[in-house]
Amino acid sequence: MISAAAMRRWPLWLVLASATCRAPGGSTQALDAPHAAAISDSVRAFASLVADRVTREGPAAWQGLFLDTTAFFMASEGRLVFPTRDSATRAIERLAQAIPHIELQWGPDLRVSPLAPGMALLAASYHESRADAHGVRVDERGFFTGVAVRHGPEWRFLNAHWSVAGPPSPVP
Repeated sequence: MISAAAMRRWPLWLVLASATCRAPGGSTQALDAPHAAAISDSVRAFASLVADRVTREGPAAWQGLFLDTTAFFMASEGRLVFPTRDSATRAIERLAQAIPHIELQWGPDLRVSPLAPGMALLAASYHESRADAHGVRVDERGFFTGVAVRHGPEWRFLNAHWSVAGPPSPVP
C-alpha cells in the first residue's frame, strides 16, 4: 500500500501511476486474476455498505467513508467542491442538519477496476432521494466515481467525483 506520507507529497496522478506499477515489496508485478477478483468483490461489498450507511444515517455517514488524509478531495460538475478533507468535514456537518434523510441506490452498471493491492476505482450511476428538514423531497440521478483505498481492514474513498444527469446535449 502507498504510504500516507507519499500521498501527501505526490500529485494524485503520480500516486496512481506508482501504485499501478508496483506491488507491495517493490516488485513490478501486475495484480494476478484471483487477487484482482478479491479486490473487486471487496470493493463491491464496500459500495453496498456505502449505500446502506448513507440511507440509514444520512449525510453524516460520509464522515466514516472518506479517508482522513490531506490527499482527499471531491469534485462535482467540473468544480472542486471539497478541496480538502477538512472542507468536506465542515460541509457534511451542515448537510446533516439540513438534509436529515437520504436514500442512495447504485445502478446496475456498478463497476470496479482494481488498480493495485489495496486500491481500486469504483464507478456507478446512482439514484438519490433526499428530504430536507422541511420535508421537501428531491430525486436526483447521476454518475459517481471514486478511488477507494484499503485503510486497515476497511475501504475508504481517497477522492470522489459525481455528476448529476441533466437533459442530453443537442447533437451538432
